[in-house]
Amino acid sequence: MMRLGKFRPPVARAGDARGGEGSVVPARMATGVALLVVLASALGGMAGCTPDAPPIAGTSAAPDIQGGPAAWGASGAEPTARVRIDTDRAPAAIGPYSQGVLAGNTLYLAGQIALDPASGEMVGTGPEGGIEAETRQVMENLGAVLDAAGFTFEQVVQSQVFLVDLEDFAAMNQVYASYFGDLPPARATVGVASLPRGARVEILMTAVR
Repeated sequence: MMRLGKFRPPVARAGDARGGEGSVVPARMATGVALLVVLASALGGMAGCTPDAPPIAGTSAAPDIQGGPAAWGASGAEPTARVRIDTDRAPAAIGPYSQGVLAGNTLYLAGQIALDPASGEMVGTGPEGGIEAETRQVMENLGAVLDAAGFTFEQVVQSQVFLVDLEDFAAMNQVYASYFGDLPPARATVGVASLPRGARVEILMTAVR
């Protein structure tokens, strides 16, 4: 660390006195300039001696911009690609959605109601119908999309069930449970006012492998 010597401001000589008070100004200005030079030198020396000075923005030590390679992980790989899953063994999408979307190892399934994929008609509305028949058709539709993506019900980790009448829960649950083993997925069951096509149940799922 540099040491500051005793500063001695310049003194106006006797010959500078002619002209009165104005002749003293140059000496005062010289004193101010000299002080600034000394302070600048001192600060520069201190900055150079500081070991913990923060990195300068724009250097390799500066943080990456959000959304750049650092946000993709240590490998620098691009964000996970998404793959649309379509199968004629499940009802075709009738709006701006996909039957399923595979993102990496995770499969997201759209909600299914009891539509027969061949006829496009609702199942379970006739004399032989009921919530059991609807639930079974819903599960078969979901199973078809799972299979098209190379998944099974054993890989389902989460599901959401929507019921128009929560009094149907027990009957729906009995059919639903038959598709899973000892480790069923996490689930939420919600009562709703209505569902498309007069359906009484709709189920969506997420699977991981």
